[in-house]
Amino acid sequence: MKKIILSTLSFLFIIVLYAQEGDNRGYIVKVGDRAPDFTMTLTDGTHVDLASVGGKVIMLQFTAGWCGVCRREMPFIEKDIWLRHKSNPDFILWGIDRDEPLQTVLKFIEATGVTYPIGLDPGASIFKLFAEEQAGITRNVIIDRDGRIVMLTRLYNEEEFARMKTLINDLLRDH
Repeated sequence: MKKIILSTLSFLFIIVLYAQEGDNRGYIVKVGDRAPDFTMTLTDGTHVDLASVGGKVIMLQFTAGWCGVCRREMPFIEKDIWLRHKSNPDFILWGIDRDEPLQTVLKFIEATGVTYPIGLDPGASIFKLFAEEQAGITRNVIIDRDGRIVMLTRLYNEEEFARMKTLINDLLRDH
């Protein structure tokens, strides 16, 4: 019982912390918003859409092969998030590669060694649902089971990444 209360309080604290943050990081969405729907093609040709996966905890990772910070963050996403939760049917992680052709994305995946699904975002149309067109990457969006955004990250910061891992763990544990 104590564990559930502490977990709930930490989750609420994180939401309040991020909801009060003004966003000067280029996002056009904010914590508490319903995540915009989109359809995307993964590198294996599978078509996915956000609206069809309701009731799950979702992590979106906006990335690109030319992004050095993305390359630095992706092994941590792979090791600390994907490998831990990939077999959990209540969790989805999609990398979203910003405006690069399939062959470039495949080389990027090979170079980083990640195994989580990555989709194509031609023209950055998905990216522009979440952030200003000229805003940079890497950025992560965490969406709860109700389809609401509960965390937005920008760049790679170890403390923020640790908070994101804790939030994902708490969201998956609370069900």
